[in-house]
Amino acid sequence: MAHHGQQKSSRLLLNALTALTALTALATLAVSTTALAGPSHPPPTRLPAKGQAAHQKTQAVLNEIAAQGTPGVIAQVRDRHGVWDGRAGVRKLGSEQPRSTHDRFRIASVTKTFTATVLLKLEAEGKLSLDDSVAKWLPGVVHGKGQGKRHEKGYRPRHITVRHLLNHTSGIFDYNMDAGFRAKYAGDEFDRNRHVRWSPEDLVDIALAHPPNFQPEQGSRPGRPGKWDYSDTNYVLAGMVIEKATGRSYAHEVERLVIRPLGLRGTSVPGTSPRLPSPHARHYSTLFEDGPRAKVRDVTEFSPTVAFSAGQMISTVGDVNTFLSRLLAGELLPPAQQRQLLDAVPVDGDKGHGGPQDVYGLGLRHFKLAEGCWAWGHGGMIPGSATRTLASADGRQVMTMNRNGDWGEQRLEDAAVETEFCRSTP
Repeated sequence: MAHHGQQKSSRLLLNALTALTALTALATLAVSTTALAGPSHPPPTRLPAKGQAAHQKTQAVLNEIAAQGTPGVIAQVRDRHGVWDGRAGVRKLGSEQPRSTHDRFRIASVTKTFTATVLLKLEAEGKLSLDDSVAKWLPGVVHGKGQGKRHEKGYRPRHITVRHLLNHTSGIFDYNMDAGFRAKYAGDEFDRNRHVRWSPEDLVDIALAHPPNFQPEQGSRPGRPGKWDYSDTNYVLAGMVIEKATGRSYAHEVERLVIRPLGLRGTSVPGTSPRLPSPHARHYSTLFEDGPRAKVRDVTEFSPTVAFSAGQMISTVGDVNTFLSRLLAGELLPPAQQRQLLDAVPVDGDKGHGGPQDVYGLGLRHFKLAEGCWAWGHGGMIPGSATRTLASADGRQVMTMNRNGDWGEQRLEDAAVETEFCRSTP
């Protein structure tokens, strides 16, 4: 299941990870670079000493992430100097094999940026409008009042637009916040349910058992704070709209409109396959357990139907960087859709892997990293994989990082991106 939000600090290293302490020195990356030549991986050429030194602090943060218990972490930065690859930790617990920036991993909610881009491209093709209602494309799917007395009017699908879905102002409950659903993937229950196949309708129905968090007219608007709630249900519905409007699968449209045009060779939409394509690291999770007795489990394989178009995709740091940099450079969308992509609304709280001063566009969040320092991107977490991707407004500086463990201190991930984006001379 896709999940999100601020991660809780680990109070001590888990017993299963103590072997990493002795490996810290081995886990430090030998810095490598490549020319900015598309999504493939040409032979690396070394940056000049000045270029390497610019990323030493970032590498030190990656080392600390691994030293504090994350099995492994990788990062790739592209800026005016070229491409820098960083890594620390291991691919598999109990081994000495380091992580690689060629690894494929579950990108979790970074999938949302792909989903929003597909819908914007479909609008540019004249197949739909972002102002279309959910009722138009998915009649009868969003229904009911939910349980309880709150929001007596219930859901009003004729008033919920595709745009409301993409910027999280629909008010639709997040199915990942349903206690019964989360319990299916906590602790020992995960193994019993890891191969369960969910339909998008199943996930939406879980959400609709709850009342709306608010009505869409109460939602945030650009320049006007209002109600806002990050909800994976929004993006499940968005994927369903894609399928209804095109008559083709979500995977087909992502491949047609994004993956193939950009040549993203390490990116895939797994559909119902529980497997990660090679090369990949093992993915580890504590499955919502905390404290010294939390068990670290291998969760590499599970059914991605649990996240559908909200979080199922698989990619690499290089491919995500290519996608985000080209998107923000205006190379994927016509000007009208590009303006809509970045027409951001104030968020309400810190839900969704960010801070309360951020704003959210269509599948893109504008992160306030520090005073006067902002970057566009998205975060994502799914059992065993935590991903963060950020770029400058023009796409010329971009960074993607991934951890193959879903616990640890959020401040370290924040420190890595701040080091890259909040320097005076990137």
